[in-house]
Order: sequence, then structure tokens, then C-alpha cells
Amino acid sequence: SYGTHPIDVAEVRRKYLDRAEARPDTFVRYEYRSHLLNQARQAIADYVHAPLETCVLIPNATTGINTVLRNLNFATNDAVICFSTIYPAFLNTLDYLEERNNLDFWIIQHSLPVTDHDICSYFEQILEQVRKAHQKPKLAIFDTISSQPGIRWPFERLTDICRKEGILSCIDGAHGVGQIPLDLPRLNPDFFVSNCHKWLHTPRGCALLYVPVRNQHLIRSTLPTGFGFVKKGPSDKTNNFVANFAAVATSDDTPYLCIPAALAWRKRLTYNEQTGEEAIMSYNKDLARRGGKLVADILGTEVMDNAQGTLGDCAMVNVRLPIDLENVTKEKPNHGDDIASWVNKTMNLQFNIAVNAFVYADELWVRLSAQVYLEMKHFEAAGNALNRIYEQPPCGIYDALLPD
Repeated sequence: SYGTHPIDVAEVRRKYLDRAEARPDTFVRYEYRSHLLNQARQAIADYVHAPLETCVLIPNATTGINTVLRNLNFATNDAVICFSTIYPAFLNTLDYLEERNNLDFWIIQHSLPVTDHDICSYFEQILEQVRKAHQKPKLAIFDTISSQPGIRWPFERLTDICRKEGILSCIDGAHGVGQIPLDLPRLNPDFFVSNCHKWLHTPRGCALLYVPVRNQHLIRSTLPTGFGFVKKGPSDKTNNFVANFAAVATSDDTPYLCIPAALAWRKRLTYNEQTGEEAIMSYNKDLARRGGKLVADILGTEVMDNAQGTLGDCAMVNVRLPIDLENVTKEKPNHGDDIASWVNKTMNLQFNIAVNAFVYADELWVRLSAQVYLEMKHFEAAGNALNRIYEQPPCGIYDALLPD
């Protein structure tokens, strides 16, 4: 869930921390803000093929999406569109804005696996429903790769639909940068956010907020409003977007400065005569597919995907757990989430294996992630451990969680 980084990158961060502690004012004022931050921004901008002036660095994707949502002005009939698989923190943000500002939002209810065409059709259908309700779809939030379940979305086609329909596109790419290739100018979203600490091997927290110049006037403030904010005058057309995010508040921003080191480390990796990003993404996707199938075979279940294989075109895989939720939760209808939490905790603390179990469409699933430091043996260990915890008393799910 949280990502990690190699020793080489950790050593770079320690050097920055030492420099910052040796002379804090000098480091922040005349090193970090004067050139180090811009070097990091340039590195991530080049990585996503974007102009430097469109990329700023923030702590995490949650901060980025909140920055967008809380800066936009919504009229009475404006509506936000999202899918039911939206990241919970962002759904909470929409709930808060509904409570505070009477924001209307529509949730596309769907049940995976379906085709990319189906997903886009659901999106177009709800746009029609919103307009029939005499509301205006202003903003759509959707994923590159969702969290639960961990599947790849047809975000390119959804972005095209938004552009055609005159709707602002806000892409939650929390799992995007470092996991799949991204060319942001070619994709051309209105707003794009992605963590770097999940898949790009930077320290936590480090994320990219991409806003094309055409929309930078919409993002007036950082969260919180910081030193870089400039009050707008009656005829002021100055673009303060980059400077605004360069001086927000006192924090440890050394993870940002590790982006060049992380990218340099990634360039050295090889796999099947491939190098760098191509090698990493190829290895992870291949491992996720083979590892997911192995875990499903061990458990006697299946992997979540559609017939075209597009949902699983990433480095995460979702395997159904062989647990009859209807039987286990018949006396406590909402007990499924408790079981998922128990699976996560037991796998982590008893077997030293981090997984992400969750309830989806009345079934219990587990999300597994492939990384360059993992091999098939690790997926096999995960499958065997999952098999044990639901099968063997006294630690089995039925014995541990059924109501007395």
C-alpha cells in the first residue's frame, strides 16, 4: 500500500537531511527553493513528457485531489461524476463538500469484471442521466489504476469522452507513475495526480500534481494556503501556480529531491534484454499475471479480469478468496469488512506478508502487487499462507470470526 525505496535512494535522502539539519535556513531558502526543487520537478516532468511549468510536487495523491476539488467553484446545478470504485478518501471529500457546500455528485454503480467498452458506456449513460435531471456535469474523477480492486481503467478513453463532452477530467493516478507508461500532454487531462512513492521508488510522501497551463488559474491555493499565495488584483493575470507550491509550509520535503536518484536507479535495472522503465514494467506485469494465477490455483479460485485482459494490464492482481461470505456473515451483514481486516492483520503479523484483502460485489478478494524485489516464490508463499488461515483451526476464519 505504501511503497518503498532502494538503499541507494535512502542514502541520497540521508545526505539531504544532513544538509538540512546542518544549516536549515541556508538549505531551505538558498538550496531547496533556489534550485533543488526545480531539478526534482524537471526530472518528473521529463518522465511524464510534460512541460516543467505544468508539474508541481505535493506529499500525496489525497492532497492533490483535495487541492483540485477545494479550489474549483461549483455552481448550484453543477455535478461531479465518479465511479463506485473511487478511493475512499476522495469519496469522503465529496461527502464533506456535499455537507459543507451542497455539492452534488453522482456515483456510477457497476460490478467488475466488465469490458472497457462497458465502463465507457456506463460513463456516457450517467452523463445523460445528470443532464436529464437538469444538472451540468462539471468534473469527472476516475483512476488510472484503482485501489480496490486493483485494476487498470480505460482512462485514456474516459479522458477523451470528457473532452468531447466539455467536462473537466480529474485523474486519480495514485498507482500510475512508475507502474504504467504515461505521456501527460498526449493524454491531455485537465488535472492529474500520482504518487511517486508507491511505484517510482521514492521515499514517502512524494507525489506529482499536473495542471496544464490552461487550467492553472483555477488552482488559486495550496492546501493549506501557504507563503506562496498572492492575492489577485482587479486586473492581475499573473500565473503564480509554480511559486505557490514551492513555499507552502514547514515540512520535510526531502522525498521530492530523491526523484532524480530513483529514476537513475531504475535505469540500471534489466530484464529479458530490456532496461530501465521498460524492464521494470514488463517484469512487474508478467510477475503479477503469473503470480496471481499461481495464488488462484492454490486457493482453487480465479483472478479478476475481463475476456480481453485489459483490467489486469498492470502490476497488481486480484484473487478471489474461497470464503462463503453469505454463510459467514449471515448473522452480521456487514461482517465482511471485519473479515478482510482480520485477513490483512493475520497475513502481516503471523506470516510477515503484506496483502490487501477487501470485499467487492459480495465476495472476498485479495489484492497482490508485483515489485522488482519480489519473485514467484513470494506469491507462492502468499497463496499457501492464505490457504492456511481460512482452512486451519483455531486461527481459521470461521472459528475466529463467527458470532458466538
